[in-house]
Amino acid sequence: MSSGHHHLARLDGCRAIAILTVMMGHMLPLGSGQWRGNVAISAIGMAVFFALSGFLIVSLLLRDDAVVPFIIKRLFRIVPLAWLYTLVVIAGQGASWDVIGANLLFFANAQKAWLAYAPHFWSLSVEVQFYGFVALLVAIGGRRALWLLPPLAIAVTAWRIGHHATFGSHTFDRVDEIMAGGTLALLVAKRWQPPLWARSPAIVFVLFLVLFFGMLKPVVAAFPVIAYARPYLAASLVGLSLTMHDGALARMLGGRVLGYVARISYALYVLHPLTYSGWMGSGNTAVRYTKRIFSVLLAFAGAHVSTFYFEQPLTRLGRRIADRWSRPAQGASHKIAEAA
Repeated sequence: MSSGHHHLARLDGCRAIAILTVMMGHMLPLGSGQWRGNVAISAIGMAVFFALSGFLIVSLLLRDDAVVPFIIKRLFRIVPLAWLYTLVVIAGQGASWDVIGANLLFFANAQKAWLAYAPHFWSLSVEVQFYGFVALLVAIGGRRALWLLPPLAIAVTAWRIGHHATFGSHTFDRVDEIMAGGTLALLVAKRWQPPLWARSPAIVFVLFLVLFFGMLKPVVAAFPVIAYARPYLAASLVGLSLTMHDGALARMLGGRVLGYVARISYALYVLHPLTYSGWMGSGNTAVRYTKRIFSVLLAFAGAHVSTFYFEQPLTRLGRRIADRWSRPAQGASHKIAEAA
């Protein structure tokens, strides 16, 4: 494996750890209500997810700023499973057409009532809204317009500080996490490298601990600066993971196990709440958390089937459509070049 591929494989490891921490926050007892350990670990997982998403999306657009193929590929990646879940699970619970429509069109995070049937879908709304925004940005200004992301991220963070939004599901509560990841992509494209001392796996581990303890409820109440800085700390985690020295942690991040978890991570995120709903979430504490063992197994089985037998064929279809869309434009540019 080449060095570049080796380093990119670490990003898969980061994605895998992100989904596992989110699942831990949703499925395991990680602290009393006073400490809100579940919220803390979930917040870290989602922040890393968003930072990774911003990094990868901006990296793609820096290489190829063709907006329509980008949108086609993104929609074919996100929409099929999200719409299937909405039409089967959310509609199946008797949700109103307002709720169904808000989830189908990815603005359900605008009102908490629209998220009642699928609380975790707030993140899909933020993600797809960012796709639309960054595509519009590039359509108007080309690659150079991506350099608006750093000041926009800072502006959103300033808005959060002004509104005391340490957590939240609305777009302005979290979109700076994606923009921070996009900022990282811009820095990497400019050959940015962290100092040698920061490339130690120990620094990555310490940064993760700082994020976790900074997200605990008493710490957020007394010292909210870490919660406000979460987008940039999460992006730093991604960047340091990408550039850190080879070692046990780097090998683990680039390994096959986490690589597999990363491949099914989207389906894991969408499907895992189903595995502890209804009877699977009932009973006293001991019974309920014993069932969680089977919930985890069900989540991985469902995500495997969804990823490889439902999502991947549709993703490949989206790529073919995007490629066909690109060819006429490429052919036209060649003819112009020949005429010149």
